[in-house]
Amino acid sequence: MDTALFSPASLFADADSSDEEKENSDSSHSFVERKHQFPDMELVIREFSFHELNANLLWPGTFAFAEWLVQHRSWVEGRRIIELGSGTGALAIFLYKSYKLDITTSDYDDPDIEENICHNCQFNGITPVLPHIKHSWGDVFPIQCPDWDLIIASDILLYVKQYPNLIKTLSFLLKSYKPRTGEAAPHSTQSNDTCPLPQPAFLMSWRRRIGKEDESLFFDGCEKAGLEVQHLGSRVFCIVPKDIK
Repeated sequence: MDTALFSPASLFADADSSDEEKENSDSSHSFVERKHQFPDMELVIREFSFHELNANLLWPGTFAFAEWLVQHRSWVEGRRIIELGSGTGALAIFLYKSYKLDITTSDYDDPDIEENICHNCQFNGITPVLPHIKHSWGDVFPIQCPDWDLIIASDILLYVKQYPNLIKTLSFLLKSYKPRTGEAAPHSTQSNDTCPLPQPAFLMSWRRRIGKEDESLFFDGCEKAGLEVQHLGSRVFCIVPKDIK
């Protein structure tokens, strides 16, 4: 496993007792519970004190993306959504509690990550918990005919060597998309003033943490894989198959 380009723990170096951190060492992992402020909502999220895959902390991009999605609420309402790299599940939990969206979480094939997302769902009043898919980027996706018309992710570009695997998974989800019976045809160009996104589409928020050269590796890789990248502003990018115009 590659080493992250920087330590997420540094994001909380100045945190004080107002975070009401609670250590929990009842299992093989220790945890910290933190209160996080999302738009018009406070969530209590249990985070790993340490996790080798950096699924332990909320990243700044999560909060920036949440604010952007609130401003573009009509773009996500009514969509079937899967989040890649869900980590703690906080963004999916926020979106579900805010808008009752049809949303599935997904992350590396790791039972501890899945259990922690389940815990955070239940602690924040979501029962039954959100559906979750364990999937390591680049591996065969466990769903043969994906029917999510919107894929979202925030701050998932830390591991540069994983870009080919991420692009492989992303390409599969976008190019193999099959709508449910009675819904719009695959690769629909339907859009309107309230929701200009085609079906399917990938929305990604990325708060710059790496050099431009490394960042461009991902976007160039997407282009070579037949995906079109558009910057929507506020460090939010939309990626679609090139045959969607």
